[in-house]
Amino acid sequence: MVVNVKVFNRRGELVGPLALPKVVKSDLQWQAQLTPQQYWITRGKGTERPFCGTLLDNKRCGVYVCVCCRLPLFASADKFNSGTGWPSFFRSIAAENVATQIDRSHGMVRVEILCARCEGHLGHVFDDGPLPTGLRYCVNSESLEFIEENRLTELAEVD
Repeated sequence: MVVNVKVFNRRGELVGPLALPKVVKSDLQWQAQLTPQQYWITRGKGTERPFCGTLLDNKRCGVYVCVCCRLPLFASADKFNSGTGWPSFFRSIAAENVATQIDRSHGMVRVEILCARCEGHLGHVFDDGPLPTGLRYCVNSESLEFIEENRLTELAEVD
């Protein structure tokens, strides 16, 4: 299986969309790769407690990638303080990189956001965000890894 996503090249530029293989692993493989908290959130669709995530107050310049497969998901320039207790973004780094599906758990109807490449649970998207999109991508810190701007070439998947 393949998915069309945007990735970084060796010059630190976001390119694509490119047809790349989906990342599929067994539960045992995910458990070996991730911390128990990361596994519970990304593979079990859990939610970290508000105001406890390590990336909530991160103000550095860079990119937030999937903790499971390192697909670029959000840019620091699109992050804002929503006051909700979770890192929030008004858009994804590339529409192709974040998948959505309806979540009917906990007696609510919400739009779940997932990594398009590995289907890791990220959080939810709401329509109460700031301009220019009006969206609020509410994301668990445990589902993300932050890569500083000067290290983007480390994410290179293509020339």
